[in-house]
Amino acid sequence: MSLDLRALLPDLSPWRSSRDFRVLWCSGAITVFGSFLSFVALPFQLKELTGSPVAVGALGVVELVPLIVFGLYGGALADAVDRRKVILFTEFALGLVALGLLLNSLLPEPMIWPLYAAGALTSSLVGLQRPALDAIVPRIVPHDQLSAAAALNSLRWQIGGVAGPTLAGLLIAYAGVETAYVLDALSFAVSFLLGLRLRPSPAGHDAEKPSLRGILEGARYAWNRKELLGTYTVDVAAMLFAFPLALFPFLADRLDAEWALGMMYATLPLGGMLVSATSGWTRRIHRHGRMVALAALLWGAAMAAAGAVQNIWLVLLFLTVAGAFDMVSGIFRSTLWNQTIPDGLRGRLAGIELLSFSVGPQLGQLRSGGMAALTSVRTSVWGGGLLCVAAVGVLMLALPKLMSYDARTDPHARAKREAAGAAQADTAQAGGGNSAATEPAAP
Repeated sequence: MSLDLRALLPDLSPWRSSRDFRVLWCSGAITVFGSFLSFVALPFQLKELTGSPVAVGALGVVELVPLIVFGLYGGALADAVDRRKVILFTEFALGLVALGLLLNSLLPEPMIWPLYAAGALTSSLVGLQRPALDAIVPRIVPHDQLSAAAALNSLRWQIGGVAGPTLAGLLIAYAGVETAYVLDALSFAVSFLLGLRLRPSPAGHDAEKPSLRGILEGARYAWNRKELLGTYTVDVAAMLFAFPLALFPFLADRLDAEWALGMMYATLPLGGMLVSATSGWTRRIHRHGRMVALAALLWGAAMAAAGAVQNIWLVLLFLTVAGAFDMVSGIFRSTLWNQTIPDGLRGRLAGIELLSFSVGPQLGQLRSGGMAALTSVRTSVWGGGLLCVAAVGVLMLALPKLMSYDARTDPHARAKREAAGAAQADTAQAGGGNSAATEPAAP
């Protein structure tokens, strides 16, 4: 194997250096796989019960408010309590939601409102959990391995995102949505047991209780960091205009390819997986903001192409390309965040980040469903892609701080590197502790 080819392979250094990262990765991989089963089964069941793209798109609205409220609160909580406890509690509760979906699906006539309730509850729990998951990574992974950790975490998501929807399509066709919900509940049980092996990740000794003041402090920090605001804004625009997942069941019908529904859901993570599996090149990129914006623009272009063509295999190809560009944007967003945000604010900023890459998709489902009702399914897909290209193009011109960001010279990135180096030196001098803990657990 040539040196050039080796440079493309994923960097496994976080996996080798941190036991807790390995545990978190394996636990998350199981959760992601199970969650994608319900991710496909829930809108499919709602489509079967209602026959309405607006009703399916409304899931995004139902999930939006809980995500905003609990995402912000979850960020403050992650800075104030043991992050491990937050992860375990929410994992257990998400398993109960999957059981609720199963019970409803077993009724002679399944009800519609529990599907929306499950969407709202899942959104609330993800809002509580995701900031803690994101904020724990810089504690358990060395600073110079954060790009590699972002790529490996994304690869975990993509493996589940390819296998889960593909299996879900088969299960729905031959065994019903009930089987998908059973496997989802079992996945949460297994990942919870694995999560018990994580070491505690307590808050700092001077950490405040979750409060509105603390949330506003995080928001003020984000507002003063224009390059951070840029990553949030670009991602919201990309997802708002070019995230038509609510239309996939209807698009499959229009293309006479109902058999390809699971494959359609799997294309986006498949594209991302191809990028993550060849992500060694990302360590040589330093202008992260520029890559975030460029990849978001190309995501919109690929989604427009997917809506414009009528051949199902070309649709699947362009959706895969879109997923690849979304992954490029995600890797560099995560790297910029983790390499520049202080640990004491990491949870609250993770809550804001959760909103940036979750609110857009929720609104995007509503946008795509509403536009499809007014025009057509395919018009909603390609039209949204073109709107994404236009919006991101304008933002690239309007966000000079994002476009000029360079990790080698940025003062926030430099300060974070110095803090990580000092913490590592202190750990080495003390002669103990986790070798991967490059920042103090209690700042």
